[in-house]
Amino acid sequence: MILDGHVDTAQRMLDGNDDIVRRLPDGHVDLPRMKAGGLSGAFFAIWVDETYGPGTAFRRAMALIDTVRAFTDTVSGAELATNAGEVRAAAGRGHVAVLMGVEGGHAIENSLEHLEAFYHRGVRYMTLTWNNGNDWAGASMDPARQGGLSDFGRGVVRRMNDLGMLVDVSHASDATVRDVLQLTTKPVLASHSCCRALASHPRNLTDDQLRAIARQGGLVGINFFPVFLDDDFCARYAELNRRLEPEFAAIRASHEQPFLIDCEIDRLRVEHLERMDVPGIDRLVDHFDHAVQVMGIDHVGLGSDFDGICVLPRPMTRRRCRSSPEPSRLAAMATATSGRSWGRTSSGCLVPLGDPFFRGSQAVADPALERVGVALDQEPGGTGRDQVMREHVQLRRVVDL
Repeated sequence: MILDGHVDTAQRMLDGNDDIVRRLPDGHVDLPRMKAGGLSGAFFAIWVDETYGPGTAFRRAMALIDTVRAFTDTVSGAELATNAGEVRAAAGRGHVAVLMGVEGGHAIENSLEHLEAFYHRGVRYMTLTWNNGNDWAGASMDPARQGGLSDFGRGVVRRMNDLGMLVDVSHASDATVRDVLQLTTKPVLASHSCCRALASHPRNLTDDQLRAIARQGGLVGINFFPVFLDDDFCARYAELNRRLEPEFAAIRASHEQPFLIDCEIDRLRVEHLERMDVPGIDRLVDHFDHAVQVMGIDHVGLGSDFDGICVLPRPMTRRRCRSSPEPSRLAAMATATSGRSWGRTSSGCLVPLGDPFFRGSQAVADPALERVGVALDQEPGGTGRDQVMREHVQLRRVVDL
């Protein structure tokens, strides 16, 4: 099973009217490429841009949720899933499992009722913040809101624990991560983050945070964004953004829709990124390697951020605005881990890509999911993990699609 903990494809479906049932000439994710890459399922991010505020943020999230649900209701090759059993059942039918996670706690507009509405519509995780902090949680990228949880924020975490919704600390400030880990009674998720020991970006997690998440049974999905992978590239990317800011400002002034603004800015940015030395897949694997060494293999997963980032590690196609077969190259990433010490297996990365999401879910949402984990280790012909590795042989055949 290969699961991706975070793809930003829903906004393309809603705002760009992209039909991901067919193979598209642009973007990172569509159903044919997911199947070609052996992707069993993915969490579709219900991302709410910071420009949506009181009166609009919740409505925006619900529109994205409705878009994802309409897709799974009408497409035979995809199924909405809310737990591990449903993911495995979809995979057994040859379908892709579609899960949902809200990105940006401001989407609940300070309302536990809104939080509950997300859960009842099928959402199974929520990042407490996006790049912007909110009234009740601090964000790693918001200098004006760097603190931790307010009393209401603590109530949000408690209610998420009660509902069986994963608390996602990607994007959260260090103080918020600390407060969550002290408060939560259930495993914690960081759906799309990297390792600060290897790259100092504030979006990344420290080794102490990685260990604390692992101690509580949680997991981290490693993000593919090269800015989070390498300090040198991060500095050059920041300088490029500073140089292009006047042109970015003109784009923002000419559009009102955040999605269209992002697309136009990305097109401009990518023209320049094509001439830059971008970190390769080995650097991405370094972050997987480090996380596994610190946390253990059962706590590290995949959080690509496909369709939410404009550049990817070489040799993946860099653009999200032109043809890019990234999901069909997931096997290439797994193959790149061959020979690493941490997997206790020659194929390395396939176990963390799926199994931890099951094990994390079982401790949060549904005690019955424990049977899934037991079954995984009792499949005929060897352990479930051995079966995953055997299936990986087939995935290698699509590396060059």
